[in-house]
Amino acid sequence: MTASRRLVLTLGGGALATLTMAARIGAAAVEVIEMRGTERGDRVWFAPRGLAVATGTTLRFVNLDKGNSHTATAYHPALFDRRRRIPAGAQPWDSDFLLPDESFEVTLTAPGVYDYYCLPHEMAGMAGRIVVGDPADPGWEDASSDTEDVSPEVLASLPSAEDILARGRIGTELDG
Repeated sequence: MTASRRLVLTLGGGALATLTMAARIGAAAVEVIEMRGTERGDRVWFAPRGLAVATGTTLRFVNLDKGNSHTATAYHPALFDRRRRIPAGAQPWDSDFLLPDESFEVTLTAPGVYDYYCLPHEMAGMAGRIVVGDPADPGWEDASSDTEDVSPEVLASLPSAEDILARGRIGTELDG
């Protein structure tokens, strides 16, 4: 192999490695939120139910409940005429029904507090809260103070934004 060919291969390989590493470093984080239920189906939940993430994080909702289909649905007037419980600049999402082992992804780009629920199991308190960024971020929007559009079970299941920021992740006693 000639010196010039060796140099081209070395430089080309180095450039490829650099580009690959840069793509990995720049890639947005992905956080998994599991949809779960007891074997008998008498309890259903998101795990974790509270999560703090950086702006631009992708959430992957995965249905690990073998006995139920679930949704991950943002509280928003565009979705089932619900009151908004996500930042004003955020895009609402609805995963549609996910069968066991199916998943759905959404990327959160607006800083603030996002509340979401499972459409068929909301009355059972299957809801969660994501805190994106922190209160010092420009455009930050705190959790909704509305209590009329959600059940007491949902309100009881949502950890405070302060607790989520302090702990990073809040599960349930059933996450085991």
